[in-house]
Amino acid sequence: MTPALPDEVLIRALGPDDVADYADLRLIAVDDSPGAIWSTLEEESGRSTAEIAARLKPTPYQIVFGAFYRQRLIGVAGLRRDALRKVRHKGTVWGVFVLPQWRKQGLARALLETAIAHARALGDMVQINLYVNTENPAARGLYTSLGFIVYGREPRAIALGDRYCDEDLMILFLDRGAVQV
Repeated sequence: MTPALPDEVLIRALGPDDVADYADLRLIAVDDSPGAIWSTLEEESGRSTAEIAARLKPTPYQIVFGAFYRQRLIGVAGLRRDALRKVRHKGTVWGVFVLPQWRKQGLARALLETAIAHARALGDMVQINLYVNTENPAARGLYTSLGFIVYGREPRAIALGDRYCDEDLMILFLDRGAVQV
């Protein structure tokens, strides 16, 4: 059973007006979870306002959902796909992050459920992929509870200084006729 979201929490698609809040949250995410966020603090802080605004502009190929408490951005999850016909049937979840003080309250689940519902509503997306650090069993557990399954592992997917982290490759089939791996 999915826990009810805390009162006054709103989930909605982000847009260019959310650039400052999103940029601030991403810096916190990189600092808090360096093994989960691919960019470094220097790379993330070096993004221009225009680049962030483009990332947040909802299109048929990308969308970022945010969780807000009293107009403060407290969590995010992105969904994107390629425009090329042969691969646009699959999406990728990316950038899932919830502020530490808001974790274990169902926000990441709600953000992911919103992204999955959006993918289903597109009508032509039949699967969603994601990558999860093998050192993050809580995230993997959440993804598994939503129906994602592991289909592979990428060794040394992330370099954290002189240490490497593996990532599990996970997939959620949105169509009922899919062959399960």
